[in-house]
Amino acid sequence: MSTGAGGRGVMSEAERRRPITRFGLGTTQLLLIAALIIEGAGPIYWVFKGSISSTQDSLRHPLALWPEEVHWSNISTAWTSLDLGRYLTNTVVLVGGSWFVQLFVAVTGAYALSVLRPFYGKYVYAAVLATLFLPGTVSMVSLYLTIQDLPLTGGSIANTPMAVWLPAGAHAFNVLLMKQFFDGIPKELLEAARLDGAGPWRILTRIVLPMSRPILAVVSLLAVMNAWKDFLWPMIAITDTEKQPLAVALPRLADTSNQSLLIAGMLIAIIPPVVVFLVFQRQIVRGIAFTGLK
Repeated sequence: MSTGAGGRGVMSEAERRRPITRFGLGTTQLLLIAALIIEGAGPIYWVFKGSISSTQDSLRHPLALWPEEVHWSNISTAWTSLDLGRYLTNTVVLVGGSWFVQLFVAVTGAYALSVLRPFYGKYVYAAVLATLFLPGTVSMVSLYLTIQDLPLTGGSIANTPMAVWLPAGAHAFNVLLMKQFFDGIPKELLEAARLDGAGPWRILTRIVLPMSRPILAVVSLLAVMNAWKDFLWPMIAITDTEKQPLAVALPRLADTSNQSLLIAGMLIAIIPPVVVFLVFQRQIVRGIAFTGLK
């Protein structure tokens, strides 16, 4: 591994050519790849295996690689008996609204801090940064009281999608991540657009957003994943069982449902986010490379 002209890495090219070194490196790489596959795909495969197994089979042989008798009907039975269609629809509505609010706040907030640069921007930036040090549970009580009795209007948005959508916008990490990307856009390009008479809205829609597709994909993935798996706040904000998402409904159904059907419901719950990642993985990887996210 070379570090440049005249430089030397951890291992020289001559050392790499040695048979024992190549064997050791190859073995290490294979072991790491196998460990990553087991860690990443192992839980998903276990859920899949449990969803097509009988409850007795899962209890008797929990570590078996394949069930003794396959029950493909568990998935369709779970869909109908657990009413997963309704909960999945609730989840999509909540996730879609949360994604839009988070993306809107992240784009507009980062654009104001990075491109427009008002004189009070550094104070806003410091305030946004400070919220990262506050655990989400600290503001849970005040947030609940707010959705129960909105300021000025005095109304309540509890048991409505707005109770999940609006708090989702207060996500400082997305704003800072977007700002970091916007800071990397050449200032000369923005100045040239201003000299040509482009206003703030036109600069945002014609220059900034088209160049920000990778980071938009990253923020979108983070927003969708966080909203899809969120359990605590939807359970508090939406107490009506008819309106709850899958993440809240499945634990509630665990006490009264067959284990195999419950695992089938878990399989249905994890398929959409996996599909989203597979479809947009190229944009996500590009966005991570641009931002340096680790």
